[in-house]
Amino acid sequence: MHILITGGAGYVGAVLVPLLLKKGYRVRVLDLFLYGDVFISHKHLDLHRGDIRRPDVVKKALKDIDTVIHLACISNDPSFELDATTQLIDLSKQARVKRFIYASSSSVYGVKKEKNVTEDLPLEPLTDYSKYKALCETYVLTRQDKDFTPVIIRPATVCGYSPRMRLDLTVNILTISALVNHSMTVFGGSQKRPNIHIQDMCRAYMTLLTAPKKKIAGKIFNAGFQNYTVMELALMVKR
Repeated sequence: MHILITGGAGYVGAVLVPLLLKKGYRVRVLDLFLYGDVFISHKHLDLHRGDIRRPDVVKKALKDIDTVIHLACISNDPSFELDATTQLIDLSKQARVKRFIYASSSSVYGVKKEKNVTEDLPLEPLTDYSKYKALCETYVLTRQDKDFTPVIIRPATVCGYSPRMRLDLTVNILTISALVNHSMTVFGGSQKRPNIHIQDMCRAYMTLLTAPKKKIAGKIFNAGFQNYTVMELALMVKR
């Protein structure tokens, strides 16, 4: 299988790409490499430096691709480009991509009173970023047909080590603060943060790559593990 990962040089991609190569997949990364290149040269790895907003760049990156894992986005930032994702989806169909895995976000649910937030609950996105994710979900599902299998995954907040670290995530920032400063500051503390370890997140993508088409076509899956308050997380880091 030949896989294109948009945003593959980011936090999750930097862990996912080596795992895919280890499993024998051919991988192409399309990324701006704003934070540099963390990859070791590999015969099955092809790096494309480019912007997903440019159709010529996307068409070139999609050549001979079977599956797209669409990670590219500036996380939690309103500087998204809705047209870039819809264009990527349409160009993927034109390029005869068979499977399109879209990385959405658990933030599309907004704030829920329900104890268990399941995929059938209505979406109530609160930020521009989460509204954008919800709109892209709707669009990719409308493009489904017998030759194009879209699937959506809604991750909780990812945490854990990556060669391309993010230190704006609750578990990560508490941990680095404890290590470097030997102290942590918690504001409030009662607010809950659902989390998933980056290795588990990558295993979820691996599962979607190999799952039978009939089990995932047009489906949406939450991906999370534990839901703790920020204070509970801080006390774990302290221990």
